[in-house]
Amino acid sequence: MLNQRAATLDAADPLAHLRERFVLPKGVTYLDGNSLGALPAAVPAAVDDAVHRQWGTDLIRSWNTNGWWEAPVRTGDAVGRLVGAAPGQIVVGDSTSVQLFNTLVAAVRLRPGRRLLLTDPDHFPTDQYIADSVGRLLGLEVRRVPAREAVTVLAAEGDQAAVAAYAPVDYRTGELYDMAAVTAAAHAAGALVHWDLCHAAGALPLQLDAIKADFAAGCGYKYLSGGPGAPAFAYVAHRHQPGFDHPVTGWHGHTAPFSMSGTYTPAPDVTRARIGTPPLLSLVALEAALTAFDGVAMEAVRAKSLSLTGFFQHCADQLLDGLGFTMATPRDAGRRGSQVALRHPEAFPLVAALAVRGVIGDMRAPDLLRFGFNALYLTHADVLHAVEQLRDIAATGAHRATELQERPTVT
Repeated sequence: MLNQRAATLDAADPLAHLRERFVLPKGVTYLDGNSLGALPAAVPAAVDDAVHRQWGTDLIRSWNTNGWWEAPVRTGDAVGRLVGAAPGQIVVGDSTSVQLFNTLVAAVRLRPGRRLLLTDPDHFPTDQYIADSVGRLLGLEVRRVPAREAVTVLAAEGDQAAVAAYAPVDYRTGELYDMAAVTAAAHAAGALVHWDLCHAAGALPLQLDAIKADFAAGCGYKYLSGGPGAPAFAYVAHRHQPGFDHPVTGWHGHTAPFSMSGTYTPAPDVTRARIGTPPLLSLVALEAALTAFDGVAMEAVRAKSLSLTGFFQHCADQLLDGLGFTMATPRDAGRRGSQVALRHPEAFPLVAALAVRGVIGDMRAPDLLRFGFNALYLTHADVLHAVEQLRDIAATGAHRATELQERPTVT
């Protein structure tokens, strides 16, 4: 029955042809796109051209002749189409940590006199580290309030809050939070909102402009499939750009960078959010990767994502019962991102045993098995195969093999 159901769902999939836009290794079921997206087919040729022709032949002339200088904003506008941001509000370059720090400090500076910074105790660790760093730098109280409680706390104490810094998706469990409600609550209290979109961009039909978001940052290597270490993006709403006072002021953000002035004068638009020279080869890879979304509506991506994650949960209910697994991801589609997490006390060796069989997910301590679903290249047959392999491993105890117990650096 599950085989038949998977076949029926895949036969009716309007996005099935998009799988051809990726280079997927044979014999591998890849469910870790929420950590590192699979390789888009357009990327190798783009990077090869950037290395051999643009860098190798055109050399420094490529800043002008091959559009290197405009790439951070051009690629930013391509990201903007996926996250509901009109052109001229996103730049790409630098790491996620740098973009988070720069935009978060700038957001706090727009609310002088307010000494409270709200963030999530379940935020990705980097977000929490940076919030603490910003708190020390600017003399703020950093208070950790769960995302599901943010609206209530903002209503009660929001007059003290400068910024609420959250993510729409819990990176561990895949739980989805209401961006519009948190943003509205913050604005009602006079605060700003900073969103980390790392686990949402390219997976959900975000509407940054429509919900009147203030600032956001996100990586390029998860659902956007820009490659390992792909440059991150920063969103600065049009209305905040004139007052965008960020701490890391590099020469690319100067109003006239090649005047070589010793005094920083920020550009009048979103390009003031640029910092230093971006990693061009990685930026070229990300720009090429984003073409995988050409002609694709994010609403269609979301519909298939929910079908894949819902089918995974159904298969888990049918096949994993009695094997020690519990569901960590909400079953309500409106509260689910594009991943499913299972709890099991032997999470690491189970994930390791799956990888041996060509099913790649990951785990997060202490007991979460995480499976990410990129709707552009995964099928329902992939989902069923993964759960069948997990059932066989757990039922036979194959994960208890000695060689599967030692954890590598990256899990």
